Amino acid sequence: QAAAGGARAAPRACGVHNVCRLLIRRAHGFYARDAGVAHRKNLGLLRKIMCQESTKFKNVWTTHSASPIAYERGRIYMDNYQCCITSIAQGPRILYQKSKCTKSEKIEDALLLECPLGEMLPNPSDYKPSLIVLTVQNWLLRLSADSGEVLEKVYLAGSCCKFFRYLSWDTPQEVMIVKSAQNKPPSGARQAGIRQTVLFYLAVFQVLPLSFIGMLEINKKIFGNSVTDVAVSNGILIVMYSMGLVRLYNFKAILEQFMERPYDLGQEFNWNGQVGVVGKYPFGLPCNIKITDTPPLLFEASSLENAFQIGGYPWHYIITPNKRKHKGVFHICSLKDNALAKNGIQDMKCCSLEPDWIYFHPDMSGRIIHVGPNLIKVLKLKEVKNHADQMEIAEDFTIVANRENCVNNSVTVTASGRVVKKRFTSLDDDPEQETFKIVDYEDELDLLSTVAVTQIGADGRAHLDFHCNDHGILLKSIPLQESWDVTYSHEVYFDKDLILHIEQKPNRRFSCYVYQMVCDTAKDDDC
Repeated sequence: QAAAGGARAAPRACGVHNVCRLLIRRAHGFYARDAGVAHRKNLGLLRKIMCQESTKFKNVWTTHSASPIAYERGRIYMDNYQCCITSIAQGPRILYQKSKCTKSEKIEDALLLECPLGEMLPNPSDYKPSLIVLTVQNWLLRLSADSGEVLEKVYLAGSCCKFFRYLSWDTPQEVMIVKSAQNKPPSGARQAGIRQTVLFYLAVFQVLPLSFIGMLEINKKIFGNSVTDVAVSNGILIVMYSMGLVRLYNFKAILEQFMERPYDLGQEFNWNGQVGVVGKYPFGLPCNIKITDTPPLLFEASSLENAFQIGGYPWHYIITPNKRKHKGVFHICSLKDNALAKNGIQDMKCCSLEPDWIYFHPDMSGRIIHVGPNLIKVLKLKEVKNHADQMEIAEDFTIVANRENCVNNSVTVTASGRVVKKRFTSLDDDPEQETFKIVDYEDELDLLSTVAVTQIGADGRAHLDFHCNDHGILLKSIPLQESWDVTYSHEVYFDKDLILHIEQKPNRRFSCYVYQMVCDTAKDDDC
């Protein structure tokens, strides 16, 4: 009867047509046959276990390298991606080790490619994670993430471009952009008065299965002489200029309007009178998208150092007024009408060597994170009371560095009674005071993580803290065992039950420290 009752209950659940009610019921786990329910419950359990007092993070592995170290989804890459180490096992172990590559095979950039859900793919290997890499000789390779085996290879550079260097996502895990280095004419051409008008080349690919959409050039004749950089994100072509101007164009519309004809990888085509094959050496890819006129402008803004971000709901953007004196001042404006939000000027008035920074929260809540040396503000957009068409910036919560023992008096009195006045005040990011260096978000556990550092003498100490993403409450603090030098470059990754710290020292020396979650059974027998 219970089984029958459960079977009868299913249609009633499916009959709920209100979107909000459906989402609430799903979050509460009403639909037990939903594949995501068990996964969400498991992640909830992992979060509770991880934040217990008895749970510790232990340094299980340390390595050093003369080449950069990269981390992607549980895999550590070393020796220019020739060595892959998994960090998911009990202890890190080598997945594959390839022979040392030559200079011509050096990898310039890489992206991790994961299988899309619910799609039929042509090859069994497409269902497993793979690594898209770009070599110095303009080869685009798709490698197995588990073995390093080459699954696909595409030659990019034809007669038009010889220097592809950067990989990025237009739409994550769907559309990929391969960008060239800025095209600069040789000195001989400049002396001869030959003008080079093409600045960048962009090659566009659909991934899984890997297919060529088109290639286009960014030309001075179309976009102007002062272009310094370009990027593509979420269907928007972003063009940046030397005077701080940022212009946005509809990238999809550009592809549709200016594509001369589509080409497929492996297809024969005529290249300057010679028959070539798309994506094969030596012909590469055709430049089949020719922008002949300036595309319609979607939006433009002027910002210091081209710093420009879009997010929130309704849509807003963040800029810094384009004057050096405004560095560290952020304006939050409506994308619809450029109106400055109420309380939309955010200025921490920091006196520090490193500037504060601001960005839209990656949890898609529309909130904003503003990070200073000793203060993290999480801000939210909300309607102004009695003015539904106007938005204001309100404080959601703050996280403050632990500086309880810090005394910074400008006037001190010696034991003999002499009054001493300081000629200077200490900086907000004084290394001897706890200072925030990294703020990140773990989406699967819904935790906000912060790295705070205090350096006394030559020895710096850091700790990674986990905060409730909704209210900012401190849930756990984990001290990092290794010394932290604030003059070095650092990256910290928090991925479920793993913490990974990559450090770059002078003279291209790199170190990697791996921590894994362990339970202290002496304190908690239930772990």
